[in-house]
Amino acid sequence: MVSEKADHSTATPLDPLEVLGNIDAWNLRREGEWLRFTGRLDPGLGPRDYLRDPAGGDVIAVAPGPLYGLLSIGGARRAGFNTGPAAFPHHILAPGDHIGAVGLEGSARAEPTGALQKLPHCSQDALIAQSLLSWRAEGLAALPLFFTRTETDSSPTAAALSEGLAFDNLFAAVDSLCLAAQKLGKEPKVLAVGIDFGAEDTTSSQAEIETGLTALMTKIEAGLHRRGLQRPIFLLACEGGHAGAANHPAILAHSRLGWLKDGHTIAISAPGYAFDKDRFGRPTDDARLRMAKMDAHAIVALTAREDWACPCPLLAEYDDKDVRVTFSAMEPLVIDPALTDDPSAGFAIVGSKKPLEIVSVRVDPKDPRTILLRTKTTIKGEKPTLRYALPGLADDGASRRGAIRDSWSADSVGSDVPLHRWALPAELPMNEAPR
Repeated sequence: MVSEKADHSTATPLDPLEVLGNIDAWNLRREGEWLRFTGRLDPGLGPRDYLRDPAGGDVIAVAPGPLYGLLSIGGARRAGFNTGPAAFPHHILAPGDHIGAVGLEGSARAEPTGALQKLPHCSQDALIAQSLLSWRAEGLAALPLFFTRTETDSSPTAAALSEGLAFDNLFAAVDSLCLAAQKLGKEPKVLAVGIDFGAEDTTSSQAEIETGLTALMTKIEAGLHRRGLQRPIFLLACEGGHAGAANHPAILAHSRLGWLKDGHTIAISAPGYAFDKDRFGRPTDDARLRMAKMDAHAIVALTAREDWACPCPLLAEYDDKDVRVTFSAMEPLVIDPALTDDPSAGFAIVGSKKPLEIVSVRVDPKDPRTILLRTKTTIKGEKPTLRYALPGLADDGASRRGAIRDSWSADSVGSDVPLHRWALPAELPMNEAPR
């Protein structure tokens, strides 16, 4: 071990095997507060430089640019992770407090630290970082460092989420990001904050959930501003519901915030119904990978100052048996049966005096951002409600998936099923079309 008071200009060259252990490393030297060396530690990346604290701890990559923070806060579902370390393990890090990728789940208070450590498991934040680094490596672009931490709480309402230990620990992680960046001589930058909360809140109305999540985002931005950090992208998980836990207010609150924005930079990369869930309503390992890739696509678009938005139904009008559903969409719409064999493509009409069965669904050939529905019987003199991709509509109370997406797609590494931007769930009053 190197003495803090050693004369480094005349010090004996350090032996990597003695100091670092049995790894493929060479050119070990002391630089400032770090031991720096060249090595081959990451398969496929070739030789590159790494750092380690002289006092010990994990090895981290020497990397250009800021120390990017990918943080998240939410309920128990957000605490899920895929087992095993991420690809680029020396680039995807957590605070060096031995807590790991997922925080203390509202059970105790975390303390800021300038130390960094590798992740034993992959939270969704770590999987987002893995996707971003994979694309950059494929393009021979610079590979920065990512700092990740997920904090969760069992608070019963969205409004309470900004008042609990999870919120305090989120900002302990932000302070750790700043301390670690300072030690590395880097700029700290919170790239994105994921918010995944809704299924836990079974008592609040749609308006109360919207208000609670908006207040949470505002409070996060204020805390970052006090630390001299810029406003982040908020990655909002649009509730998809599952059998036995349908929660219309949360689904509609998320969808509305996704297009309303309310002064924040919000991205819903895909609605929850697009991903498989286990019997507890939590994403499967494969779903978590696909969700992270979609989040990464949204981050890339928004950081390049490009738009990112899932299609969203905005207006429903009827004339006799014909229903016209106008969408906000970045690309032409597609009816894709990949997620559902429902002949109604996820649409249902409720609140009418008589049942209104949908017998056909098609994209308007004159306006590819509009869906045309046709009902079996005439709609006349009523104001029913059109629902899209909302759970609890089937006779068995199970979830309902939608079949509407736009024409954007991307390859999903490790899967033959491409990624798509599926339309957000919606509930719209149906009005008679003007003549």
